[in-house]
Amino acid sequence: DSCMPAEVVAAVDVNTLANEVYKHNFPSTPLWAKTIEGITLKEFDRLSFDMILMSPPCQPFTRIGLQGDVSDPRTKSFLYILDILPRLQKLPKYILLENVKGFESSSARNELLQILETCGFKYQEFLLSPTCLGIPNSRLRYFLIAKLHAKPFSFQAPGQVSVISVNKVADKLDEASSSLLSKEKNFSPSFGPDCSSKNLPKEAFLFKLETAEEMERKHSQDNDSSIQMLKDFLEEDNEEISQYFLPPKTLLRYAFLLDIVKPTCRRSTCFTKGYGHYVEGTGSVLQTAVDIQLDSVFKCIEKKPEEEKLMKLSTLKLRYFTPREIANLHGFPPEFGFPHKVTIKQRYRLLGNSLNVHVVAKLISFLL
Repeated sequence: DSCMPAEVVAAVDVNTLANEVYKHNFPSTPLWAKTIEGITLKEFDRLSFDMILMSPPCQPFTRIGLQGDVSDPRTKSFLYILDILPRLQKLPKYILLENVKGFESSSARNELLQILETCGFKYQEFLLSPTCLGIPNSRLRYFLIAKLHAKPFSFQAPGQVSVISVNKVADKLDEASSSLLSKEKNFSPSFGPDCSSKNLPKEAFLFKLETAEEMERKHSQDNDSSIQMLKDFLEEDNEEISQYFLPPKTLLRYAFLLDIVKPTCRRSTCFTKGYGHYVEGTGSVLQTAVDIQLDSVFKCIEKKPEEEKLMKLSTLKLRYFTPREIANLHGFPPEFGFPHKVTIKQRYRLLGNSLNVHVVAKLISFLL
């Protein structure tokens, strides 16, 4: 996707299922099913690689986790890389790292920056969401790019994490413009880094458990013409789609917690590994009955008997996004696929632990 010619000398992962999917799509790439710390310095030197692309375990830094940081055993592999890096016979020229928002305030990040500076790398950090590239999916992630013995990045400021705005990233990553910088403390979690506040129309109706702020943010995102509509990423209706419709039990129990989007919306929430299995906070659901207004369904619905409530909710024809549709939003090419034996639940789990290909490709092309 970055259009940069490169040979992958080794892909490393311990997840058996992820490795099966990787092998299915890249059968000729050397795949090492082992832990990073299981690779010796000699083996690293033998690879003689020019670039490291890494996505260390995110659990030690997640907002809802214990935030164990460097004391969490799952950071072991990352700390091993930091230990190995200065001792390599030949340092890589380029590094790209991805992690969750929260990594930027961790001790692990501080150790990383210290090692990079010691080894002579210039680096820049970002908090980026796919919406920055016009993709209707929020997935805010921390990224770091580093270049050996290079001039400082032209939008670099020491100790700052760039929060890139939706209108700038696509052009500005290419232009390396200094206008990109924005202090993270000015980043408003209510509206995210990828949208701005606009006044709600007078007829807007607050339904479900939403606040006025949330409603305003959604309205703003859906009116941002720089972002594509969801319909560009959806599969055509077929017989298999029927298995993705929400069952009655789920509709009744979780109706007020669902983030509902239409094909014409320009937003969707972050899809997590629990999507399709858990409902709350795992990702948006699609309203396929596009002519039905949400407020007409949700107005006074809590006072209605269960049967009538279900009848009203069913008119929306809500379904989960399919794994292929989530892969489309993540930027995976049409030829990307799963082995047949990988279940739908497993596909959701793998995609929930994935990242956005277009964002990474843009950063690689900028790095090189």
